[in-house]
Amino acid sequence: MFYGYKRIFSILEFLFSIDFHFPFILDRLQKGFIIKFVDMNIILADPQEITRAGLLYLCKEMNWTANYSPLSKHALLQALEKEQKATVIIDFSLFDIADMNELLLISERFEQVHWILFCDELRDEMVRILMASSPRFSFVLKDSPLAEIKNAIREAMTGRSYVCRRMAETLAMHSAMQEEIVPLTKTETEILKDMALGYTTKEIAERRFSSFHTVNTHRKNIFRKIRVNTVHEATKYALRAGLVDAAEYYI
Repeated sequence: MFYGYKRIFSILEFLFSIDFHFPFILDRLQKGFIIKFVDMNIILADPQEITRAGLLYLCKEMNWTANYSPLSKHALLQALEKEQKATVIIDFSLFDIADMNELLLISERFEQVHWILFCDELRDEMVRILMASSPRFSFVLKDSPLAEIKNAIREAMTGRSYVCRRMAETLAMHSAMQEEIVPLTKTETEILKDMALGYTTKEIAERRFSSFHTVNTHRKNIFRKIRVNTVHEATKYALRAGLVDAAEYYI
């Protein structure tokens, strides 16, 4: 036991005696540990220079390396060929990847790459599909707190998925709304949409080349199914159910 302590003390004494080399050795040891623990680099795929600068600073602060900053899909694929085990932080909305399907194809090609979608906005439907397709996708909004952005990078670097709080709450809210959506017939859905857009029963009948009585019967059935009593309540339901786009409604 005593010999063991003497041995450790001798090693520490030796390391501190070479004060010029010790910081360098410690730095190498720390970086070696990170590479061994994480074993992947970060690729910053964001065309916005200010965002790239901020992410580079953040990676440096967290002792991780970001060796590549591709500004196009072609450059990104070239970087992934060299670093097939990497974490890609990408603003999907600004990058020249055609759509979600193309992103999925690229992710299938590079099976060890983790993707952090770092955007101003993310569509609920896209997030749900990507989450269902692979655990290698994480989602963070650009106005998320710094702690959440750090957590997303940290989780991705250890192979785990991450969803920022605001996105998680949006998804949960959408799921709750889906549960309360009542199935309507195609005709009922179309009439409800027209009602929500401000058309009267008479105007809807003229648009559909139907009688006032027929449209009014559909209207009563819609109110009964979705459990509302007024057009205002029916409109709120249509907006929640996604039958009417909010921008279209407010025009």
